[in-house]
Amino acid sequence: MTVLLGIETSCDETSAAVVVDGRDVRSNLIATQFDLHAKYGGVVPEIASRAHIERLDALICEAMSQAGVTPDVIDAIAVTCTPGLIGSLLIGVTAAKTLAWSWKRPLIGVNHIHAHATSAALATAVDPWPAVALVVSGGHSSLFHVRDYGAIELLGCTADDAAGEAFDKVAAILQLGYPGGPIVDRLAREGDPTRIAFPRTMLAEGSLDFSFSGVKTAVLYHVHGPGRTAGGLERLSPQDVRDICASFSAAVVDVLVAKTMLAVARCGVETVVVGGGVAANSMLRSRLAEALAERRLTLHLTPPEFCTDNAAMIAALGYHHWRAGRTSDLSLTAVA
Repeated sequence: MTVLLGIETSCDETSAAVVVDGRDVRSNLIATQFDLHAKYGGVVPEIASRAHIERLDALICEAMSQAGVTPDVIDAIAVTCTPGLIGSLLIGVTAAKTLAWSWKRPLIGVNHIHAHATSAALATAVDPWPAVALVVSGGHSSLFHVRDYGAIELLGCTADDAAGEAFDKVAAILQLGYPGGPIVDRLAREGDPTRIAFPRTMLAEGSLDFSFSGVKTAVLYHVHGPGRTAGGLERLSPQDVRDICASFSAAVVDVLVAKTMLAVARCGVETVVVGGGVAANSMLRSRLAEALAERRLTLHLTPPEFCTDNAAMIAALGYHHWRAGRTSDLSLTAVA
């Protein structure tokens, strides 16, 4: 039995988890910061860093208590070291290095996006590799060819706004609140996804990169653009707002699904895994499931509790790094 402590502080969620043998999640605690950033409409890096400092020690202690473990049974410590906000990353990396030194345990630096790409395996009995992994979150929209936990190849990524960022910005345009992604998803379920023909940006032929700034801007112009009054929102009925949310969501999801299917064909795999915060989006989950079912391909969706930034996925991937001898030393540093 191998017990790993995981630490995640890449952005605005502080998380600590204890995972056994890479799949058995004994605890996974997440302290969100929505209340701290809501009035700014987005994450303020300095505020996020201070919140991590205030919350991380207590969260680690509680995660270990819930898992019923003490430092002497922890085999290694895994921590997110890249990518993310540099101040936030440094808090987690410093804490992990301190514990690794004081407990004399191996230290494992983990790529946050690779952890999202492999997080669906937390809900599978056997490893789903090889697979195409779609990672969609507030900061990232990426496609990977995952051959194994140590062989993860980037196929494409966002050229501007990530999918989750676009969802939050559309929510801000419509004054729906923060974080906006879940609100847009909820309203979209009651709207008409065909009412407004928002653009689907595919970029160059065969490209696996993403661009969502155009569809976000199209929503802005639809609400406040030429010919609209300054108070563009005032002319919209509740159903208009739901239709905008549905039509915008459909435009984003169509691109995500099309690019994923292109990656599947290019890599010659029969499995797709999906992770990241936007992986909880209901339209994405249903349309991707339909597209793969038509081709008799396998889909593994990350369970919702592991879609947002969390330390369980960090500890899980860290376990496989540890088994392969891919450990770090105390020179480990954060990379934004």
